[in-house]
Amino acid sequence: MSVDGILNVLKPAGRTSFSVVSLLRRLSGGPRVGHAGTLDPEATGVLVICFGQATRAIEFLTRAGKTYQAEIELGAATDTYDASGRVVQIGDASGVTEEQIRRLLLSFCGSVEQVPPMYSALKYKGQRLYQLARQGIEVPRKPRQVQILRLELLRWQPPVVTVEVECGGGTYIRSLAHDLGIALGSGAFLRKLVRLKSEPFHISQATPLHAVEDAFRCGHWQRYIYAVDEVLLGWQAVILSEASEAAVRNGSTISLEVTAVRGQVPVRCRAYSSDGRFLAVLRQVDEGLWHPDKVFHLADLTESA
Repeated sequence: MSVDGILNVLKPAGRTSFSVVSLLRRLSGGPRVGHAGTLDPEATGVLVICFGQATRAIEFLTRAGKTYQAEIELGAATDTYDASGRVVQIGDASGVTEEQIRRLLLSFCGSVEQVPPMYSALKYKGQRLYQLARQGIEVPRKPRQVQILRLELLRWQPPVVTVEVECGGGTYIRSLAHDLGIALGSGAFLRKLVRLKSEPFHISQATPLHAVEDAFRCGHWQRYIYAVDEVLLGWQAVILSEASEAAVRNGSTISLEVTAVRGQVPVRCRAYSSDGRFLAVLRQVDEGLWHPDKVFHLADLTESA
């Protein structure tokens, strides 16, 4: 079968994101399968899986906003910053108050610097950080600017803080938990994490992994597949003439008038053929000039069933 599209999978606890990708690669028979943002093995929730041509849209999905519900336990810190790790500090959270937590959460909002955890998939001199960490090696990590748009206290049941986090791509909720513990002086680690949203996909529409497996084995997987341009529906859309379509397919820059939104011309837009087929992501290279950033050659789902 040929699959070009996107799945909103409800990842269960106990599975790595890579293992989900491997399973779906085997079930779909397609060599090009990837995810748009790792979830830790014990985390649950939205895991966006891209097939075929949709893997070319992963960079846009990875940068998209995310929303999480997190349980953070105060009074200890671990080497992994979550419950799977070894306790490296014991603290005292008995004096922490709800008002103190609320004030502190406000200070974490906005554009903040965050140091990635050692137990992460980032690379240092060609090696994954978690591989080095398992060898007992710690290396310096540069702080990164991340966007935390909303950090709301849902519950305070000492010593556990439950929060909802709306953030930009690349934010580590484990690091947020660790930093909260440092600020409180008590230590803290991430006890539980659920990804509620990976824009534009929400957990309420996510399909459990076991249902996805059944769908592939029974041949009705199409009902769960989103079109590649689903992730770009917030972008400005243009319909190309036959001449412009041919030029875009050949990778040529075209002249195009794109309507400004709220007084600003978008940097990228999605382009369609005159009969409604999604063709490409165009990037503005000069005033009135647009270059095909990515050209898509999509399979027809009705033919690939």
